[in-house]
Amino acid sequence: MKRAQRIILTGFSCSGKTEVARLVAERLGWQAVDSDDAIVAAAGKPIPAIFRDDGEPHFRTLENATLRDLCSQPKMVIAAGGGAILNAENRSLMADGGFIVCLEARPETILARLQPQFETDPVARPLLATADPLGRIRELKSFRQPYYALADHTVHTDGLTTEQVAAEIVHAWRQLSATALESEGRVAALTAAPSAREADAPYRQPAGAACVVRTSSAIYPVFVSWGALPDLGRRMADAGLAGRAYLISDSTVHARWGAAAKEALQESGFTVAWHVVPAGETSKSLETAAAIYDWLVSQRAERGETIVALGGGMVCDLAGFVAATFVRGLPLVHVPTSLLAMVDAAIGGKVAVNQKEAKNLIGAFYQPRLVLVDVSTLQSLPPRELTSGWGEVIKHALILDEELLHLLEDNADAIVRLEPTVTSEVISRSIALKAAVVSEDEREETGRRTILNYGHTIGHGLETAAEYTGMLHGEAVAVGMAGAARIARRLGLLPPELVERQDALIARFGLPLRASGVDPAKVLAAMALDKKVKGGAIRWVLLEGIGRTVIRHDVPSELAEEVVQELLSA
Repeated sequence: MKRAQRIILTGFSCSGKTEVARLVAERLGWQAVDSDDAIVAAAGKPIPAIFRDDGEPHFRTLENATLRDLCSQPKMVIAAGGGAILNAENRSLMADGGFIVCLEARPETILARLQPQFETDPVARPLLATADPLGRIRELKSFRQPYYALADHTVHTDGLTTEQVAAEIVHAWRQLSATALESEGRVAALTAAPSAREADAPYRQPAGAACVVRTSSAIYPVFVSWGALPDLGRRMADAGLAGRAYLISDSTVHARWGAAAKEALQESGFTVAWHVVPAGETSKSLETAAAIYDWLVSQRAERGETIVALGGGMVCDLAGFVAATFVRGLPLVHVPTSLLAMVDAAIGGKVAVNQKEAKNLIGAFYQPRLVLVDVSTLQSLPPRELTSGWGEVIKHALILDEELLHLLEDNADAIVRLEPTVTSEVISRSIALKAAVVSEDEREETGRRTILNYGHTIGHGLETAAEYTGMLHGEAVAVGMAGAARIARRLGLLPPELVERQDALIARFGLPLRASGVDPAKVLAAMALDKKVKGGAIRWVLLEGIGRTVIRHDVPSELAEEVVQELLSA
């Protein structure tokens, strides 16, 4: 097999393309060139002057002509401009005989690298000349991310030296470039997505979106309405997705909603293939993920084609994990059909599979391109599964929004009956609350997102001890919230009347306050392995009042054991 005769580096400004290109060229004995430098030489003036005097369209024309010349030459390492890959013709030039590598970096890293330029020459980066450069970087980067994802290989440069990045690129070129060039339909897939103009980068909330999730790695809309499923294909096309869609669902959901989802996709021009896994939490495993990988390989799935997760939380987590890891990332669309998935699993980018020792132990943060919630699909849920989902909605109200709590208390009967208007409102508000928290703390680094784990410390322990078969997630979380409230009360944080108010609402929605048939020792052992453990201490999310949370690492183990024993007593 013949390796690529060119390596093209893409990625955002200050991801290190120019210096890395030089180092890679030195290792291979090739020539390195920065396309922006070539544009400046051809135009006879610096890039800020081109933008000022001639406008961005003229710059993009020069960029295309420069890449056409550079991509016709062998043994070249080309550092392409950050926006070059947005143009479909540019991508075609890069892909034809070239190995495309994206250098990735987080917005905060990029800003730190750009800061010296801002201080000495604020107009050196014309697209970042703004009072909020970090916000602008996030907007531009989110806009470009689907195009960067089309690269043959990605190197995350945060924390790496340029020498380490160069070494990884050379290794990837040697191991992967020949296979990439021989991949059938690769060039067509790289050029299938439409071109995009940088001026359109500031995100505009689509009409009909209930809310928008804005994180450092992605910005995406969430659509919530009664009867939304027929809009699936149109919403995906509006998001710039096209071509093949791989529908992943479980046996129960596929039998009820699979045909409607396929029809909605096909009506908007998507070619649809589907894979069905057995219903139930036991399917959320590395073994099932491996089977889906094999299926995607048999389908010749390519980067840029979309995974559509149709189902409950298990499917969202599993399909999301596959999307995040297959060919280093496929676009992901969530279509949650359970209440729990609508308000939790589909929002925020956590994807994972279970390991026998603990739930969600193997996973990643990977944001979808959009989420479409059809509230009417809840009508087909088994009563117990529907009831389970209200646990997360109640949790959001308790930790974030007393108005939502009042709405739940005042309309519980109508909500349980799934009356369309009030149910859609409650779900929309619950989703918006989680979206706001995720937008502030995508990867649980600032501590803000940790509040979403209220009730989950004991809850996840219960699920693990029951081997994911004895309790549904919302039921376990309800018991976990009951336990957390009791711990908070005994620590003097929460008054008894609020404990009683929480218990009353949980019971009114048909959720349990205790569990039976589970070994307390197994629950405590699973809690010690949970991902919320830090430095050997369990991290507890507790309430001080409605909408007021506190994170505690000093809950005495004796108190935790005492409360768990009480919750599991007959």
